[in-house]
Amino acid sequence: MYKDRGGRGGGGGPGSSSRSEIVGGPLDRKRINDALDKHLEKSSPSTSMGLSSRDKERLSVPSTSTGKSLLDRRDSRSASLSKAKCSDEESETDSEESDVSGSDADDTSWISWFCNLRGNEFFCEVDDEYIQDDFNLCGLSSQVPYFDYALDLILDVESSHGDMFTEEQNELVESAAEMLYGIIHVRYILTSKGMSAMLEKYKSCDFGRCPRVHCCGQPCLPVGQSDIPRSSTVKIYCPKCEDIYYPRSKYQGNIDGAYFGTTFPNLFLMTYGHLKPQKSTQNYVPRVFGFKIHKP
Repeated sequence: MYKDRGGRGGGGGPGSSSRSEIVGGPLDRKRINDALDKHLEKSSPSTSMGLSSRDKERLSVPSTSTGKSLLDRRDSRSASLSKAKCSDEESETDSEESDVSGSDADDTSWISWFCNLRGNEFFCEVDDEYIQDDFNLCGLSSQVPYFDYALDLILDVESSHGDMFTEEQNELVESAAEMLYGIIHVRYILTSKGMSAMLEKYKSCDFGRCPRVHCCGQPCLPVGQSDIPRSSTVKIYCPKCEDIYYPRSKYQGNIDGAYFGTTFPNLFLMTYGHLKPQKSTQNYVPRVFGFKIHKP
C-alpha cells in the first residue's frame, strides 16, 4: 500500500507491486472520488450545498484529470527508479548511482513528497509532532474514511495491511491520506509554527500575485470560501484590494479551498500587521476619446 514513492515503507522487495500496477485509469479514480463523496455526504449532508457552477466544474470534472496526472507523476517516478534498477545490473558504477538515488527516495518523507508535487505549492510541511498529537486530530476520524491507514501513510509508518486490501481499497487509502493531510493542514497553518512556515512562502510569492493592475503585483494569500470539504476550490486573496481571485495555475485551482479555510489570510495579516499594505484607492476610469464616460 505504501510503495508509491520508490519503495518507501514497503521494503521494496521483489514481491512488492509498483504504483503503476495499482493504477486503473480515470474510471478507477472517478470511482474512488465517488466513494469519498458518498462518505462525506453521510457525515455532512450540507457539503454539496452552496457550491457555484464554476467550482463544481473544478472539483468534479478536473478532479479526475488531477488524480490521473498525480498518478502519472507517481508512475513516472516509479519508472525512473525501475530504470535505475535495471542500469544497476549493467555495471558497478551504475549500481552505486542507483543505490544513491534509491536511498534519496527512501529518505523523502510522504509529507515532503506530497508538498513538492506540481500544484501543491500552496501547502506547507506540517510537523510530525503536530500530527502525532491526538488533540490536533480531534473529530477527524469521522470525516475521513480509512482514517488509521491514511494516518500511517502520512507518518510513513510501515504497515502490512496493504496486502489485505483490494486495489480499489489501496487507492482509497491514498486518496484519504491526501484529504486527511489537507484537513490537518488547515488547522496547522493557524498555529504559530504554521504561520511562520506560510510567512516564508508569502515572502517568496509562492501563492502568486494579484492580477489587478493597480495592485502592482501585490503578493497574495490562499483562502477558501468555505470550511466544508468539497464545497469550493482554493482562491487567492489580495490584501491590497481586499478581493479574491482564481489562481493562475490550473493545477493549483483544483485544490480544495477547505484545506486553507476562511480564517487564515485574515488571521495572518492580524499576526503580521506590518505586512498589510495600504488599501488601493486607484480605479480604472473608462474613457471615450479622452473624455470620461458619464454614469447615469
